[in-house]
Amino acid sequence: MIAKPRLENRKEQPYAAIRISLPIPFGSYLQPLWNEVGSWLKGQGITSPGPAIIRYLTTDMSKKLDIDVGFAVDTHVVGNNRIVSGVLPAGRYATLLYTGSYRGKGIYKTNVAMMEWAKENGVTWNTNIRNGVEWWNGRVEWYLTDSKKETDTKKYQAELTIMTK
Repeated sequence: MIAKPRLENRKEQPYAAIRISLPIPFGSYLQPLWNEVGSWLKGQGITSPGPAIIRYLTTDMSKKLDIDVGFAVDTHVVGNNRIVSGVLPAGRYATLLYTGSYRGKGIYKTNVAMMEWAKENGVTWNTNIRNGVEWWNGRVEWYLTDSKKETDTKKYQAELTIMTK
């Protein structure tokens, strides 16, 4: 189930992640990356980070995607050679809630619905071009349901947020 998109203002949000370039489909890479970041955060004394995230930096589907895979955190952390410390900028975001399994095409369809809604409503995304490649300033999938705690995949929720101009 995909909810209706809406616009909202958000505060900046720090996160810790692994920055990686992956081919599509990349689902099989995610859990090991989340496990690694989660272990690193525990080593830093952060035992209950926020939701798991995927921050999309580039989205050219014909190439590898540049993404950050990690967790929202309450405070800024200092990364290392493997872990990046990032911040989602404060600003106006389009948001869309998806309910259902994280496997399959549900999240993909949520992204398609968001793009169609933006086109129909004249919403412009906050992006910039670097070396001929479009980079997103704030495009994130928030995995709100921990699959280790909730076994009913029909109850899983993920939120897509994309920064607007």
